[in-house]
Amino acid sequence: MQPIRTFNVSPSLPPRLEPLRRLAHNLHWDWNVESKDLFRRLDPDLWESSRHNPVLMLGTISQARLLEVVEDEGFLAQMDRADRQLEDYLQERTWYQKQRGQTPKECYAYFSAEFGLVDCLPVYSGGLGVLAGDHLKSASDLGLPLVGVGLLYQQGYFAQYLNADGWQQERYPINDFYNMPLHLERNPDGSELRIAVDYPGRKVYARVWRVQVGTVPLYLMDTNIEPNKAYDHDITDQLYGGDIDMRIHQEIMLGIGGVQMLKALGLKVTAYHMNEGHAAFSALERIRLLIQEEGLSYAQAKQVVASSNIFTTHTPVPAGIDLFAPDKMLYYLGYYADIFGLPKEQFLGLGRENTGDLSGPFSMAVLALKMATFSNGVAQLHGVVSRQMFQGLWQKVPVEEVPIAAITNGVHARSCVAKSTQELYDRYLGPNWSSVPPDSPLWDRMEAIPDEELWRNHERCRLDMILYVREHLVKHLRDRGASPSEIVQAQEVLDPYVLTIGFARRFATYKRATLWMRDLERIKRLLLGNKDRKVQFVIAGKAHPKDIPGKELIRDINHFIHEQNLEKQVVFVPNYDIHISRLMVAGCDIWLNTPRRPREASGTSGMKAAMNGLPNLSVLDGWWDEADYVRTGWAIGHGENYDDPNYQDEVEANALYELLEKEVVPLFYEHRDSDGLPRPWVAKMKDAIRLNCPFFNTARMVGEYAERAYFPASDRYHTLTVDNYAPAKELAAWKAKLGEHWFNIKIKDIDVSAVSEIEVNQTVAVKAKVDLATLTNDDVQVELYQGAIDANGDIVNAIPVVMDYQGEDTQGLSIYTANIIYTTSGLQGLSLRVLPKHQHLSSSYEPRLIAWAE
Repeated sequence: MQPIRTFNVSPSLPPRLEPLRRLAHNLHWDWNVESKDLFRRLDPDLWESSRHNPVLMLGTISQARLLEVVEDEGFLAQMDRADRQLEDYLQERTWYQKQRGQTPKECYAYFSAEFGLVDCLPVYSGGLGVLAGDHLKSASDLGLPLVGVGLLYQQGYFAQYLNADGWQQERYPINDFYNMPLHLERNPDGSELRIAVDYPGRKVYARVWRVQVGTVPLYLMDTNIEPNKAYDHDITDQLYGGDIDMRIHQEIMLGIGGVQMLKALGLKVTAYHMNEGHAAFSALERIRLLIQEEGLSYAQAKQVVASSNIFTTHTPVPAGIDLFAPDKMLYYLGYYADIFGLPKEQFLGLGRENTGDLSGPFSMAVLALKMATFSNGVAQLHGVVSRQMFQGLWQKVPVEEVPIAAITNGVHARSCVAKSTQELYDRYLGPNWSSVPPDSPLWDRMEAIPDEELWRNHERCRLDMILYVREHLVKHLRDRGASPSEIVQAQEVLDPYVLTIGFARRFATYKRATLWMRDLERIKRLLLGNKDRKVQFVIAGKAHPKDIPGKELIRDINHFIHEQNLEKQVVFVPNYDIHISRLMVAGCDIWLNTPRRPREASGTSGMKAAMNGLPNLSVLDGWWDEADYVRTGWAIGHGENYDDPNYQDEVEANALYELLEKEVVPLFYEHRDSDGLPRPWVAKMKDAIRLNCPFFNTARMVGEYAERAYFPASDRYHTLTVDNYAPAKELAAWKAKLGEHWFNIKIKDIDVSAVSEIEVNQTVAVKAKVDLATLTNDDVQVELYQGAIDANGDIVNAIPVVMDYQGEDTQGLSIYTANIIYTTSGLQGLSLRVLPKHQHLSSSYEPRLIAWAE
């Protein structure tokens, strides 16, 4: 029976408890110990059963319990403290205010297909989403004027369970938005705020929900409403679900709908950040609005958009990029070509590296790169990989100068460090440990933490994890209808005193989740050998529902466990989520990571482990390649790249066993004092905290995004849009002139004063004559390009030297001079190049034009 009317019923709280409502609806409680303890104290069992959801708690807790705590002075005092802490947090003077001072009003919009914030908001799949959630938390901590943009999935990603054969199965629980920390955005008249997005032959409507993340609002679109058709309800049904048509539907809603939503909310955004290519269609919609509402030409509108767009790629391989067939792009979005005044093939070229490949697919990453003023990878090694992968977009630009930067990922310290460990750091390091930089003298205080106190705290974290794993497994087995003997066995898995290795991540094949199982006899000796030197494994993670090889890895691990009778020593924890992750990165002793280098873009779980004092045991890939992997853990291999994957697996599995047998296990067990304290191990734990915590965190990361991307992009937006977009119009006209005349530039003569034999630090004078055709010196920058010559005859590790303009000769050729020196011996070389120059360019590479001497 359908209702004739619906009501949203809010919890009835006694007036004295009203602060609980405010605390529950701001996710600040997730990284504030006082607030989280308060809700746990209110009803510990309900806190666990609600998936740590204070909004659901307040809606289901008994009135008797509420009346009881109204009389509890201790509870009320804690509530008031938590409420004051939230108020102080929202009002405090911030890093952003100190950095930007009197900057004109600005707003940054951060687009992501998923956000992993708390486990009671299951609208994320893994590392990308958790990173996005941590980005918002640190943006709030730093006071950035940032808003998040995403989709609110009715079923989220999926809940994982295993059948009796160890094969991953999926359930899709329905999210009850009204009992989550969400606010439904409304118009001034009380009606739902809705947007309408054009799809072929129809409009699709979305309402807007807000998640308050400290000071940062996250706006999520929901299409599961009338008058949408049933298919359109499903656009925000499952994260990464459905076929390629559903994927393009979702990305249209995220990008195009996201821009429309920001406009409907009245937000004047000055910088747009696309976290991965899923939101790249936002650029098309922004161009459309500038053309149709501001009267700009396509070139002018594109200039404004590109100058204020930021793109972060997380993909180290082309296979990870969303690609759409040309006919599909034209069917769904071909009308943009008409609005832009572009031929269809030129429009499709916006998403092609080779614009002449008329049958090539449309790449979301390529569109994002072409529409961004700043692009970056998420680790230094990933930056190298990304520059190689996308070099074709900048023809004739040396790969090391391809304008894709690297901002190494981080994690939000207050979200991932265990409560007891945070309290330990607060006592000995002070309350600011989670945000101070690596060079702060605060980190010298690590030695003040007594070894025994740090170790006993870690042992408690290990026990907490094991107790949870046992309870979690028992529930999973009961739900599956397992036998009583299996349930009894699950109650005894893992030993609280044994070296515990953690492995938890997405089960993609390149992450090689079964590498440690390659030599069964050798690993069994570690698991079952000397009774005083055993190891055990805690493993968790999900495979994408359509990733059969990933599912086979999960099954292989579970078969190994049962066939070798290792149920107590190796545990696969089903339905990995944020809560399980936090227990594991605090409770394990070692964090294992075995990706196939260089395919791990970053790998943030290892950072979380290090913040809790866990040494990492990892292949030199992602973030670990730039960490101090000697003092804070162990490196598997030496950063080699292999052509033969099977040989690579053999070599690196053997390296893993060698490290476990000869270094890790002995350090954990053999060097203990009379109190059983492994002091050398604790010293490595302290190094893991001291050297990794201050750098691999989102306080540093988001600050870097702000200084390198948000501030410059926002400033460019303000600069280009003044006086009715006059600077943008002038820059677009200049680029048009540049494109028309650039290829008439001729480098006529280069005179080098030295002969082929010179000495180190000898000055070499260079004079060049350049025919700029109809361009002028104000349009270009002429550079010498000097460096060593490699085995292929190419200049490497080059240094550009700007040449000085000396006027024109009698033939109208522009004269340029420079003096250079070489500081190292050996075979060296130089070349000469001409680059565009304009005061409003984000870089000389923005026009994608370069002329080299031949």
